[in-house]
Amino acid sequence: MTDSRVPTGKSRRLSEVVREVKIAAAERQDVVVDMKEADRARLELLAEELMPIFDEVPDENEQFDFVISSGLQPRLWIDAVAHVQMGPDRRTYRFVRDTRQGRVVMAETGDMMRTADSVTHYIAERIVERQRFLDSEQVRPEQYEASPQPAKPADPSPHPRPAVRSSRDARAPVQRPTAGPQAGSTASGLWWFLFGAVVGAAALFIAFRETLGPALGP
Repeated sequence: MTDSRVPTGKSRRLSEVVREVKIAAAERQDVVVDMKEADRARLELLAEELMPIFDEVPDENEQFDFVISSGLQPRLWIDAVAHVQMGPDRRTYRFVRDTRQGRVVMAETGDMMRTADSVTHYIAERIVERQRFLDSEQVRPEQYEASPQPAKPADPSPHPRPAVRSSRDARAPVQRPTAGPQAGSTASGLWWFLFGAVVGAAALFIAFRETLGPALGP
């Protein structure tokens, strides 16, 4: 009869391997934690050296951070684009800055004092750049004042100028005065009326005479 169960010896060896893997993973984690703590300790020493410089920065200047991040790789942040981190050998300070062209290494040395000098110079440059920007954006108060109006020349004419009519008055037709009836024009009209009446009567008389002449006889 064949036993289909896994031999006890093989099961025991697998569990031992699993335990060994867990132990190795824990040891590697301890090493990473130790390196992280070592990097943070060195960055804290650099921050203490730079503390007098940090204190001299005006409070209204909010472009600097001056904090140590607690990530997988600790960093001493100077501002949003520049920070100090430890090199692969865990003894070299690397001062870098992120730009549009990529990351630029501004200083890389194992001397903490030289790194502090580089960071101090960078902070001074940023303060000067900010002051220049504020000076260029500042608007002088006199630019808001109204420009003076030029004085109008005096009218040399002693007579007052006629009043200017409005557009409504300009569009209104000009009313001309009409002359009253005169005696000469009335007499002339009456004479022409009488003349027309006489001419009309003569024409009627001639017309009736030509028509009724033969009937009346000589």
